[in-house]
Parts: sequence; C-alpha cells; structure tokens
Amino acid sequence: MPDEAQPQRRARALLWILIGGGTFFLFLLAVFALLYITLRPMGEESTSVFGGGDKIGVVDLEGLIVTPEVVVRQLKRFGDDDSIKAIILHINTPGGGVAATEEIYQEVRRIEQEKHKKVIASVETVGASGGYFVASACDKIFADQGSIVGSIGVIAEWVNYGDLLHWAKLKDVTMKAGKLKDAGSPTRPMTPEEQAYFQGLLDNMHTQFIHAVADGRHLKVPDVQAIADGRVWTGDQALPLHLIDQVGDFRAAVKYTAKSVGIKGEPELVRPAKERRTLLDLLFGDVSKFLPDRVKLLQTQVGFYYIWR
Repeated sequence: MPDEAQPQRRARALLWILIGGGTFFLFLLAVFALLYITLRPMGEESTSVFGGGDKIGVVDLEGLIVTPEVVVRQLKRFGDDDSIKAIILHINTPGGGVAATEEIYQEVRRIEQEKHKKVIASVETVGASGGYFVASACDKIFADQGSIVGSIGVIAEWVNYGDLLHWAKLKDVTMKAGKLKDAGSPTRPMTPEEQAYFQGLLDNMHTQFIHAVADGRHLKVPDVQAIADGRVWTGDQALPLHLIDQVGDFRAAVKYTAKSVGIKGEPELVRPAKERRTLLDLLFGDVSKFLPDRVKLLQTQVGFYYIWR
C-alpha cells in the first residue's frame, strides 16, 4: 500500500505545481497587458463615422481649472496642425485658479492671432467664471438654453483654524521679515490692513476679468462692469446681454464651425488622446489625492479663484 500511495502523492504535487504555475503565468500576462495599455503610444481619436473629411479639433475644458498644462498643450497641438481647420472648445467648468485660467485664455488668443485659426466655444452645462473667462476669448460662444454662464468675479477663501489651535492648546510660531509677509495667516484673525491689501488684489484681478470680457466680446468696459457682480445667467438670458452669440448645442456649434471655415459635408471631429494613467490608477483608480506630500502640507496660503460657487 505505501508503494501505491507514493505515485498518487507525486501526481497530486505535479498537479498543484501545474495549477500554481499556470495561475502565476496568467497573473504575469495580465500585468504585462496592463503595462502595455498604460505605456503604449496614444494618438488622436477621431469621432467622425465618415472619416477622410476636413478636420475640426475638439478640446474639452471640464471640471475645476487647477492647472492649464493639459488644455494648453492640446490647444497648441491643434493650433500647429495644418490639417485642423478650426477648434471647438467644449466647456463644462465652473472655473478655477486665476493664473491657470488666464494661461488657457492667452493660448486661445495666440491661436486666433498668430495661427489665424477659429476657436469656437460650446458651453454644455456650466461655463461660468473662469470657464466664461476662457470662452470670451473665442470667436463665437454657443450655449444651450439652460446652460449657466457668466459669474464675472473673483473670490479668495481659506480656512482659519486659530480657534482650533487655541482649543488644542497649540501655539503658532511665525518669524517674518516684512509686515505683510504672513498676511492671511490661518492661525489668527485678519487685520484691517491685511483686508485692504487682499481686497486690492481681488479688485485688480476683477478688473483684468472685466477687460478680458470686454475685449473678447467687443463690448464697452462700462457695459461689462454693470453686470460683473458675480451673478450667472442661463443661455437664454445671456443672449440679449451679448455674453453669448447663439443658443445652440454642441452639434449646432459643429455645424457653424464647419461652414465658417468652408468645410462641405460632415467634418471629421478629432479629439486629443486621453491622458496616460499609471498602473496603480488602472488597478485602484486615482489614489494620488489621498496620499500626503510636502506640497499639500504647505498649501495653507490664500487662494484666488475665478470660480462660481
């Protein structure tokens, strides 16, 4: 009996080795497949079912405007590409950082002035504050009847946790050279001088916003000032205020853009490839916002935003 049991044990062991080896091989295959998907070069995506026609580039400006890098790069690529006859900026954003918004605005103007290429804005759900700032640089603005546009204003906000420090019996220690160097410190109340200082910055940014809209929309500065109180309007309301050019959806913007640049028939819509994601993103989603780093820990200063709340 012992002699008969030994071959059976060997057979079972061999079976488990084969199963384990096969499982490990499949795991490696899955990892390499994910790496290939992540790292392989990604070209532009065409959304036309016809293909072969004249091209219109479509750039999405959506979500909070935190950094201009991606959108500016996409705009520049289409601006430099002679096969792209015009660009549609598909907007769905409440705005974001002041400087980031202005960089996108300037890239739109550069394409129009240096490349002599039309950039048309199509507002989906929201094109407010920084979103409208960018839209105002475009040749034409389309918005749906219920789209939200406007919010010509600036906001600065931060969290003051001075009372929390006091409750926890912690003491902030700050050394400075320059009276206003720690203006807006979240550990103490703001002084009247600091309030005046920050209000001056906000007023200056607000003036920049007003002049940008007046310039882009070919309006008089006083006319823009009269409505630059931070409020928003629907597409229907914005049309008689000359904040948009036409009530219409994305398809209407495509049709107008094609006709304005002499494209006959159905244009080929070209969108930039989606941004590359890491293997961790593919496996677990974007976890970067949950990971602390030194930059996030230092981000306690006042933030200035062209944003609709």
